Amino acid sequence: MTLTNTHRHEPNFTGPERTPRLRLKPKEASSGTVDGAWWPRSDDLSAELPDLLAVLSVRLGDIERVQYALPEWKSVPRTINTGAARVKLDGYQRQPHCTVGILGQGRQKLTLLVVPPYTDASDAHTAMMKAAEPHGTGTADELLGIGPRDRARRDGYTLAENRWESEGGAPCRAPAMATSST
Repeated sequence: MTLTNTHRHEPNFTGPERTPRLRLKPKEASSGTVDGAWWPRSDDLSAELPDLLAVLSVRLGDIERVQYALPEWKSVPRTINTGAARVKLDGYQRQPHCTVGILGQGRQKLTLLVVPPYTDASDAHTAMMKAAEPHGTGTADELLGIGPRDRARRDGYTLAENRWESEGGAPCRAPAMATSST
């Protein structure tokens, strides 16, 4: 007699076309700000995600949502079809830089360090290995070797860009000067 577990939900798993460059902490490790690292090949999130989500669905089950930092990716649709399901993509101004949040079944979540696609291979490898250390506690900036000066420059640039966008992308105009006719 063969017993089968009919109560366990198996994720819709469709294998990746290309294996993503990914390192994860062991499942039981829960320290630090990230659960591992991902090194995408481009800044096109909708093109990069299907392969990543196919691999992560083994750990998280069906993926429901991806949270990302708006300024770090080129135009992203609101949802993508991964072949197994439609996944909602949520971009946030306040999402920590160089991270993505992947939400699966039952509110399971992984936060991944995103190593920028143009990063030198040796530097990318180092950052990914540090991010996947079981008891590593580094922030995304620390793992990527971003110091206080570079962080301040990046944050200042982001603030200026947000201000530009909030003003409709048009320069501020000084109020008209009152003229007097004597």
